[in-house]
Amino acid sequence: MGLFDKLANMLKIKKEQINILVVGLNNSGKSTIVNHFKNPNERTSIVVPTVGFSVERFENQGVFFTAFDMSGATRYRSLWEHHFKSCQGIVFVIDSSDRMRLVVVKDELEILLQHPDIANRRVPILFFANKMDCTDALSSVKIAAGLGLEKIKDKPWHISSSNALTGEGLQDGVQWMVHQIRECVANGKEHR
Repeated sequence: MGLFDKLANMLKIKKEQINILVVGLNNSGKSTIVNHFKNPNERTSIVVPTVGFSVERFENQGVFFTAFDMSGATRYRSLWEHHFKSCQGIVFVIDSSDRMRLVVVKDELEILLQHPDIANRRVPILFFANKMDCTDALSSVKIAAGLGLEKIKDKPWHISSSNALTGEGLQDGVQWMVHQIRECVANGKEHR
């Protein structure tokens, strides 16, 4: 029995990937975050804006992830909903230095939470308050308040300050996501 098989048995999951949806406005750092988690020999040295979406795979803490890295450009945001049904977790990346578009982030979050494929499911949502190294960055507490995250009562959520370029804060967030996935599996709750 291979390592993946043993891991799958421990987690009581089939040999399926854990599908996460990585969303956020354009230029928030989604692709850079996903690139950080890939094996060092698979990372790209130059990250370019995603057009449409890309699919990336990585392993972290014994969990095999398939990440759907979605474009955040206005014309592509409607594509997000095509992946809501198949995701077991959502990573919502926010540019914490982009104060002007925090209202747009809030609107997109509300659209996501009200979508029929998400609204009635207990899907964990990890928020990365990215670009925390910028001098004008809002704290994760201010972002959470600005987005009204305390109103999310039916889904586990967590906000983690991060810097996608250095990797600071990323591991903490993914550890939380892995814990949520393991907890759902242990409690016999499906992630679909």
